Amino acid sequence: MDVPVQAVLFLGIIPALFIMWISLKGYEGNYKDKSIFLTFVIGIIFGVISVVVRLVISPLPLLIVYIILFAFFEQLFKTIVLNLRRLHFKKEATIYGLTLGLGFGSSFTPFMIIAESMLGDSSNYFLILAAIGSLGIILFHSATGAYIGFGIYSGKLTRYLLIAILIQLPFNAIIDATRFLSLRAYFPHIQAGLVIYGLIVFIYVIKRIMPQILEKKGRKRSKK
Repeated sequence: MDVPVQAVLFLGIIPALFIMWISLKGYEGNYKDKSIFLTFVIGIIFGVISVVVRLVISPLPLLIVYIILFAFFEQLFKTIVLNLRRLHFKKEATIYGLTLGLGFGSSFTPFMIIAESMLGDSSNYFLILAAIGSLGIILFHSATGAYIGFGIYSGKLTRYLLIAILIQLPFNAIIDATRFLSLRAYFPHIQAGLVIYGLIVFIYVIKRIMPQILEKKGRKRSKK
């Protein structure tokens, strides 16, 4: 079965937009629509770059070093985009980090499918597995994007960036160890692990981190 490239592109973008719609409920008035769209598109562009590099570079023989470097590499991408002077100590940094991460994560789905299709694997079973696994990738990168954005907002970027890198190590291990064992470009295996891990990190950030930007806003108002 041939996979239309145009259709594949939407397999990552549509769930990312749906997650964005859900996640931003209650935060209306705390961001600019134009900036939301811009950071999402920038995330897609940087995500494409990251995926291409992943597909080109083999994790063998230094798998552990590869896993660590890519965690640093991908989280640094988000930090470079978000760490603008105008976003320092601004609550919007957290929200834009979320949308940046959503765009970043959505780039993985089409490239996973296209890469494996080129190797002759484009069955319905593969597409289902890729769609499931990509959901975990989108959730994880959106959460870590928001986490780094909160670090910029709170003035503790280094701390939050290092934590984002550390929590990506198990995530990368699931993905890249699978590549190593299967010897495929991006074989969609152990997808349940990606979804569960991504969902845990996402729920934590959505429930425990992001609400703090509204709480601090309320405190400031109450002091006036």
